[in-house]
Amino acid sequence: MEAWMNDIPGAVRASQRQLRAEVPNLAGRYARLTEALNDEVSAIRSEMAGGHAVPEIAYADIAAGRVSPAEVARVHRRGCAVIRGVFDPAQIAEWNDEVVRYIDAVGYLLRMQDKAGLDKYFSALAAGRPQIFSLYWSRPQMQARQHPNLAVTRSWLNRLWTFEKDGARFFDPDRQFNYADRIRRREAGDSTLGLSPHSDGGSVERWCEPSFRHLYREVLQGDPLAFDPFDGEGRTQTKEIPSPAVCSAFRTFQGWTALTRQGPGDGTLKLVPIARTMPWMLLRALQPDVPEGDLCGAQPGRALGASMQWHPELLAGLVSIPEVQPGDTVWWHSDIIHAVENQHTGSGYSNVIYIGAAPWCDKNARFAERQAAAFLAGRSSPDFAPEDYELDFPGRATPADLSPLGLQQMGLAP
Repeated sequence: MEAWMNDIPGAVRASQRQLRAEVPNLAGRYARLTEALNDEVSAIRSEMAGGHAVPEIAYADIAAGRVSPAEVARVHRRGCAVIRGVFDPAQIAEWNDEVVRYIDAVGYLLRMQDKAGLDKYFSALAAGRPQIFSLYWSRPQMQARQHPNLAVTRSWLNRLWTFEKDGARFFDPDRQFNYADRIRRREAGDSTLGLSPHSDGGSVERWCEPSFRHLYREVLQGDPLAFDPFDGEGRTQTKEIPSPAVCSAFRTFQGWTALTRQGPGDGTLKLVPIARTMPWMLLRALQPDVPEGDLCGAQPGRALGASMQWHPELLAGLVSIPEVQPGDTVWWHSDIIHAVENQHTGSGYSNVIYIGAAPWCDKNARFAERQAAAFLAGRSSPDFAPEDYELDFPGRATPADLSPLGLQQMGLAP
């Protein structure tokens, strides 16, 4: 643990005072970023009126190498995408049925009360019927993660980033690390899973930790409008506060695979589709109306929240994703503000497998060692609460269920 983490409130106050004093023309920088943000929100509203602000790309075009430069530029601007038809719908239907059987076989609903309080992120849901299932090693999850189509998709997404510069390579865009995440199975009528707008992968660290300060050097010392959210330099060196509610691996994109049809109103994902969001949020917390020691509500060891109190200009751009079909995938840059609709007002289940894009790098290789040990033992993924539903469960996936690609992606084969 870094020394500053021993006194996080003190570090927050010291970092906020230092940045307020040292960032050149702080008020002018913030004004420029606010103007740019307002322009982007206006553009989002216009795009929604004529279609959708979230780019939509066919997997077939990715596989054939025919995604246009204009489409690439739009993903760079919006920081997110729906990629259609990554998986065969018949395969998805089979996986969806198997996931339901797996939840029952593990005895999840019977055992969840014994685990109450372990999951700090979704603890508010502990008393009700779960919508997020802390299961990591079912065969459908492993089969989806190691699917060749997904490897092609994630390689394309990784290559949207600058992954090498001046002879240094930050990560391997074509080798995947299979970061294990959970399952969502949200039933119609549910009103328990709504998640307020937030960004994962660091909260107060973004102001306090030197590794994050390097990422945002343009914002704090250079030209804030020149910040490139897809520059991989330094991204694999960040140091997060250890927490079961924060991702400690490097993901170029968070994501999920749709097991069922779902769209606006079905209790699904909402995004602020602006890739260059974080510079404005960083400087917002340094403005004079924010009390000393308060970074607009950022809490250590939690996701970085965006609230109407501090960020109404940003949240004016929050939109639900377009309707997706079984086999479609949704991806959003790790800095993007996202949320979950408060209610599922549609019909039928809204089911997904969370699978992000995590390229192979030193940071992910270190995490892979810990995760592989958890997989072999059937424990929960090490980034999450130790609920361990699958420990000693004979129906979970084992190395025998993995393809050569899957073994490599788990760090179990060279």
